[in-house]
Amino acid sequence: MRICLVLEGSYPYVYGGVSTWMHSCIRSMPEHEFVLWVIGANAKDRGRFVYELPPNVVEVHEVFLDDALRLRGEAKPQPFTEEEQAAQAALEELVRLGSPDWAVLFRLFGEKKAHPLAFLQSRAFMQMFTKICAEEYPYTAFADAFHTVRSMLLPVLYLLTGEVPKADLYHAICTGYGGLLACRGGSTFHRPVLLTEHGIYTREREEEIIRAEWVRPDFKERWIRFFYMLSEQIYRQAFRVTSLFTSARSIQIGMGCPAEKCVVIPNGIPYETFCGIPLKAEDGWVDIGALVRLAPIKDIKTLLYAFWELSARRKNVRLHILGGVDDAEYAAECTALARQLGLENVRFTGRVDSAAYLHRLDFTVLTSISEGQPLSVLESLAARRPCVTTDVGCCRELLEGAPGDTLGRAGYCVPPMYRQGLADAMEKLCASRALREKLGAVGQKRVAQDYRYEQMLEQYRALYAETAQAHGLPDQTDSEELWLELGSN
Repeated sequence: MRICLVLEGSYPYVYGGVSTWMHSCIRSMPEHEFVLWVIGANAKDRGRFVYELPPNVVEVHEVFLDDALRLRGEAKPQPFTEEEQAAQAALEELVRLGSPDWAVLFRLFGEKKAHPLAFLQSRAFMQMFTKICAEEYPYTAFADAFHTVRSMLLPVLYLLTGEVPKADLYHAICTGYGGLLACRGGSTFHRPVLLTEHGIYTREREEEIIRAEWVRPDFKERWIRFFYMLSEQIYRQAFRVTSLFTSARSIQIGMGCPAEKCVVIPNGIPYETFCGIPLKAEDGWVDIGALVRLAPIKDIKTLLYAFWELSARRKNVRLHILGGVDDAEYAAECTALARQLGLENVRFTGRVDSAAYLHRLDFTVLTSISEGQPLSVLESLAARRPCVTTDVGCCRELLEGAPGDTLGRAGYCVPPMYRQGLADAMEKLCASRALREKLGAVGQKRVAQDYRYEQMLEQYRALYAETAQAHGLPDQTDSEELWLELGSN
């Protein structure tokens, strides 16, 4: 089959997390051809891939959101003022951030080639917006409301234009903008859509908006509603929706995804790569590793404050921060904070091979504000290194077991941004090598039992096979003939 993978802000531009998982999956399924339809924030990143793409990646289509700001065109209100009733209703629902008929919008901006600015500069848009503004923003300056709503809608309408890659199925690796593109592809070529969520995208955006200083308080609710609107369509349209763990599946169902669509496929790692890594020899030091990208969502600053507290209690501790720079400004702030706190035993190593570095570590720590099912925790546990994590995503389940798991504890979970709790948990592991070995052995058994890469891969193969059978998709030979035929029409 030819599978279009739709990604946002990850593969093939940045290392780690979803990107590592995606690259590995593509390489492990040479029986399929893959088309990448990738969304980036800035056009300056065009073609700057950090991965060498596998040979079964046959096409790459890049879309950058900041290109929407460079759109030029004259306002042509006629198609919108005289448009069919369904289009008027869909556009008004979009402006209202309600539940628009996306199939109508896909046709209007994709097939009929309506220009985004032609709508946003039209009399029809101003009439819709003025009505909604009077109803929902009665005490907000009209100009502020106008520019906020326009900044929401412009990138969305931009994504509804441009080329749609041809594929047998469209597999989105998030909701939001990526999910919208996958739905557009499925609608355009009448092909099935799949969704895999590593984290719950909409909830992550909600958390960011609540904390964001750039969003005015009276618009936070609208921005949150905007991302929920984008997610609702792929929950409706997708044939299957996968998540990494049971509570994530429950969240998807709670957000409106039909339960019968929702499937749990846990992450998996190459267990044999990590299980034979020897424990670090006793040398008088306790070495703690954080396998993370330097990004705000990983909350490195709370980790540094917690390690500062730990260092005041124990002098034989070292912290290794093992990840590349995802946000240069944030990375500089972190290194400056380490200097300010006088943390001489903190090492920023940059990106490393985790399997090659784990032999230097006694245990690992993860202080993220949001996570799905972190591969770094699975790798650490497979190598018999216990973990201290924040209680986000699947971390508690990895450390304490899912319902029915009787193996026991493999580390400690604490609330996000709770530096006292992090310092206390790290101190427990620093105090006893015997405890580290006991918890590490439990973690290794859990990974061996439930989180092997081979298990995960077979579940995705089965998902693709089920989708193909349910929709009568052609095999690879038929697929090539079909696209040749479509291309000539």
